[in-house]
Amino acid sequence: MALGRRRNRIDRSLRERGVPPEPQHREREVETTTGPWDQADAPDDGVPRIDLGAIQLPAMPGMDLRVELDQQQRVVAVTLRAGDSQVQVAVFAAPRAGGIWDDVRRDLATSASGQGASLKEVDGPFGPELAGSIMVLPPPAPGQTTPPKPVRQAARFLGVDGPRWFLRGVLTGPAAADRAAAGELEEAFRGIVVVRGSEPMPVREQLPLVLPQEAAAQLARQVEDEQPGGPVRDA
Repeated sequence: MALGRRRNRIDRSLRERGVPPEPQHREREVETTTGPWDQADAPDDGVPRIDLGAIQLPAMPGMDLRVELDQQQRVVAVTLRAGDSQVQVAVFAAPRAGGIWDDVRRDLATSASGQGASLKEVDGPFGPELAGSIMVLPPPAPGQTTPPKPVRQAARFLGVDGPRWFLRGVLTGPAAADRAAAGELEEAFRGIVVVRGSEPMPVREQLPLVLPQEAAAQLARQVEDEQPGGPVRDA
């Protein structure tokens, strides 16, 4: 079930992090969850997780992790791939009282319709989700000089409201069109732990992600080697 409905556990996790109480508003009904998790409720399941700062991704056998960086070498996207399917994960700031997934779903569906695609609300393993198609730009073919045309791609948008955070997952590939092919990626999404922190942030602003320690060290060595006069390393 959606984590945003676990009001009592949300309040407890906020108190443990020293977040002051906010004025009371109309709350959702309390329900339990089996994940994704807030840091305060993280399960002692023995699953190794990759620390990316605001999120901790379960290290699942046979899955590949891909991170995308901007020009400042900041992580802007995190993707888990299993075979020909993948799930891109992002986490955003949200208000304490209530979640934002209801509004985000409406915005996503409207945006997809305006671009010639279509997303409809359906019931999924994490509560309401959007399923259908989106328009994407394929990579240019070798030697292609004209910009590629957008193509339609099957997609599922997963959303979970947590204590002052919102976790989004975008499934593409066979897992987006066939629920039977989505089990591994859904399990990985369910095992995510969100580390919100106590600092105030604007609603819908993406929480900062970082490279895993080993990957960050490797990138630092690469940047150092590319600098003029940098050290020469043995092959």
